[in-house]
Amino acid sequence: RDSRFHFIEADVSDPVSGWNTGGKIFGGASKFDWVLHFASPASPPKYIQYPIETMRVNAEGTRHLLDFAREVGSKFFFASTSEIYGDPAVSPQPETYWGNVSSTGPRSVYDEAKRYGEAMVYGYHRTLGLDVRVIRIFNTYGPAMDPSDGRVVTNLMVQALQGRPLTVYGDGSQTRSFQYVSDLVEGIVRLMRTDYQQPVNLGNPTEFTILEFARVVQRIVGSALPIVFEPLPQDDPRQRKPDISVARRILGWEPRVALEDGLGMTLGSLQ
Repeated sequence: RDSRFHFIEADVSDPVSGWNTGGKIFGGASKFDWVLHFASPASPPKYIQYPIETMRVNAEGTRHLLDFAREVGSKFFFASTSEIYGDPAVSPQPETYWGNVSSTGPRSVYDEAKRYGEAMVYGYHRTLGLDVRVIRIFNTYGPAMDPSDGRVVTNLMVQALQGRPLTVYGDGSQTRSFQYVSDLVEGIVRLMRTDYQQPVNLGNPTEFTILEFARVVQRIVGSALPIVFEPLPQDDPRQRKPDISVARRILGWEPRVALEDGLGMTLGSLQ
């Protein structure tokens, strides 16, 4: 245990009164360097199960943390998502793309909440001068994922480990770009060391169809399990591939972990 670390369980959707009492914060500190906002359900089954909570944590929660950052004189970091691009009509997706998003579909509670969160962050930046950073995270995976997460990596790997058929939705031609967690963390740290305040895509531009991904999982577990096809969920994006030109130019960053290597490191934590 590190004496510099203090854990406080709280819901950022509620006011953060009491976090900064008498000019002192957690363990006697008087200010923060950063407030990093990563709080939100991110897997479709979770945010569809908790739609109101997902909206609140990215709306009211974002505002509360922005106000807290101003109070303690810190910079503010917001974890946004590739989901703000919706079912994109442009590929790969650059940060300048405005997206193709349903505001009423089942995924909208997450997509629109993150879009609102970004708008709130830049409102504080433009109006109040708050120093901000924003990343848009593309599909990320790694050890210690929740086996019931509900996204394609955990779904297929858990099915394979249990010797069950692999479920592919639609015809499997929809694409995703999979990023190992250590690459994401490296991008986050690099952005925090810059003065760049516009959104930055962090993702792996190597694109796989879901059917191709299922076959990679078969190779990783060493079993040619059958593949079964189910109807494609509503609003499921047909294509997802980041344009990481900004990250390459501003951060000198690009992902380094190949998919099969990353899945191999992930596999043990799901067994």
